[in-house]
Amino acid sequence: MSDSSPSNSDSNSLILVETAFLASAASLIWFVNYYFPMGPVLRLFFSLPMALLYLRWGKRSAVMGAVASFLLLLVLMGPTRSIVFLIPYGWLGVVLGGMWKRKSPWWMSIGTGSLIVAIGFFFKYWLLSILLGRDLWAYSTVQIASLAEWIFIKLGILAEPSLMLIQALAVLMILINSIVYLFVVHLVSLLLLDRLNSPISRPPKWVQVLLDYDS
Repeated sequence: MSDSSPSNSDSNSLILVETAFLASAASLIWFVNYYFPMGPVLRLFFSLPMALLYLRWGKRSAVMGAVASFLLLLVLMGPTRSIVFLIPYGWLGVVLGGMWKRKSPWWMSIGTGSLIVAIGFFFKYWLLSILLGRDLWAYSTVQIASLAEWIFIKLGILAEPSLMLIQALAVLMILINSIVYLFVVHLVSLLLLDRLNSPISRPPKWVQVLLDYDS
């Protein structure tokens, strides 16, 4: 009994230290990217700390890490930017970590993650619309429809694009962008987390051939 107790205490301490460290790392990446944007590079790492926590210590640590990152960003950047981090990236990290832990195939984790990112995009639009007092989604689609109509006129096309068609195409483009983003996140995670002894699900054979990657 006396031999196992110190071991359990050390393990719990390690879990808390890693959770705090990775939650701080996620917050720092988000903070730096907001004030010193580096294009899409840092965005690839937003959800990885929580996914790594799930792979190493399970769901509870991943959720604690996401909540700790949210609270830290709440203090540093205010409620709006901290919520936009939590939804979708904190949530995404926990979900990806769980699916990678269960060795779910890439098509499943990429599909689920893409839906989460797309939901996060619309949530951000909805939140900003409330804060600004106007429907940003409707405003954006009207502007896109006007641009499309001008292009059609210049090209001599008599058809007039409907607003519903423009909105459907916009949603489709958001989903495609989310799928591409999740695929790249999987590639980065495959190369990075394997080296941290926390491997994710194995990629499809064609990805292994493309990367010349031995699983």
